[in-house]
Amino acid sequence: MLSMLNLIMLDNHKVVKLFVFLFLSGQTLFKVVVKSLSPKELVRIHVPKPLDRNDGTFLVRYRMYETVNEGLKIEILYGNEHVAQSPYILKGPVYHEYCECPEQDPQAWQRTLSCPTQEPQIEEDFASFPSINLQQMLKEVPKRFGDERGAVVHYTILNNRIYRRSLGKYTDFKMFSDEILLSLARKVLLPDLEFYINLGDWPLEHRKASDIPGPIPIISWCGSLDSRDVILPTYDITHSTLEAMRGVTNDLLSIQGNTGPSWINKTEKAFFRGRDSREERLQLVQLSKENPQLLDAGITGYFFFQEKEKELGKAKLMGFFDFFKYKYQVNVDGTVAAYRYPYLMLGDSLVLKQDSPYYEHFYVALRPWKHYVPIKRNLSDLLEKIKWAKENDEEAKKIAKEGQLTARDLLQPHRLYCYYYSVLQKYAERQSNKPEIRDGMELVPQPDDNTSICRCHRKRLSREEL
Repeated sequence: MLSMLNLIMLDNHKVVKLFVFLFLSGQTLFKVVVKSLSPKELVRIHVPKPLDRNDGTFLVRYRMYETVNEGLKIEILYGNEHVAQSPYILKGPVYHEYCECPEQDPQAWQRTLSCPTQEPQIEEDFASFPSINLQQMLKEVPKRFGDERGAVVHYTILNNRIYRRSLGKYTDFKMFSDEILLSLARKVLLPDLEFYINLGDWPLEHRKASDIPGPIPIISWCGSLDSRDVILPTYDITHSTLEAMRGVTNDLLSIQGNTGPSWINKTEKAFFRGRDSREERLQLVQLSKENPQLLDAGITGYFFFQEKEKELGKAKLMGFFDFFKYKYQVNVDGTVAAYRYPYLMLGDSLVLKQDSPYYEHFYVALRPWKHYVPIKRNLSDLLEKIKWAKENDEEAKKIAKEGQLTARDLLQPHRLYCYYYSVLQKYAERQSNKPEIRDGMELVPQPDDNTSICRCHRKRLSREEL
């Protein structure tokens, strides 16, 4: 059988897509070897087992522990024979994840990553902010959002260094925003800017553009139809992206290699497991009890509605990969948007998505009945939609595949880096004041990775030279 092997090689500064045609006979027997282009360079490179996406495409990740000067040779072998145009050459220098060696020309970095020229959600978010007055932000944000219960962190990026101070008590999740900002700063020269990130669940700015005073650009991980926050990829997606680059399990890439049985062999039921963070989730369990032939739903932990545990019961925890044994996945909001949604979209099941006022950064690209099946917010049509999917199997399969392919494209690691940079760039362009390191701010240091050797060959340019 002839199949296409799409190997996406991911490292710190380069993304390479290799399209290889390969004859498959029974179990796929091929291997990927990544090594230094020069035999004089001995470099430690870890290559985990390729992730089989069960549609003729595979994901390959590798992690480098030293800088490669000459470049990398990537060999795709079937048995001992090279396939297609193997070996592939990735010209150096190539840097590992923790090597602090930013590209001094941001436009060149964006071209290398094939960053989109426009992101619709970013354009929409900044439409309310033709200019950003930092002095107004300094006065308003601490008063409005920085009380003891606050979850806001004030950042300044200056000369590619990250500084911050916390406003409020609940700012532990700054480790996620620190992590991605530091990772970006190792890869590309960031613009100088000063901004506030909301680490809480709910978006904060509910003023309209016509209000006086008008809205201020708080950056958040989740948006809503009645707020004006500027949206970044969620902390969950962000951390998952960085973990994917480190080659661990249960991230946005490993999900794609663990999508369960083929469509025809999946259990023909809708499935849900999760906490009791919204009342509709309790309704799901009740519907499941009444219609076990259509729906398998359970609450794995009670916090908000503890009095319901005795009535509804508590389900055992399941590994996320096991969700995809079921043909249909029900996505219901938690406190805000359910952050499992991108993972469900990357699986090989049809997603039944609850109508919601909340959204993540990539929702704007998704369409009901093309990428997922919509269900009403009160779940009154859920059973009807499950029956429709069962009776229209080919159409359901087509929607599931279209959603999966679109999610794969939108949620690739380099797309998320591009998105973060674009938000920072747009924000910096609109600042009407120069960013400063404010009283109480501390430097967020780059991690010290003594196990990896970093040799940066890039010339440090002044901003005037760019």
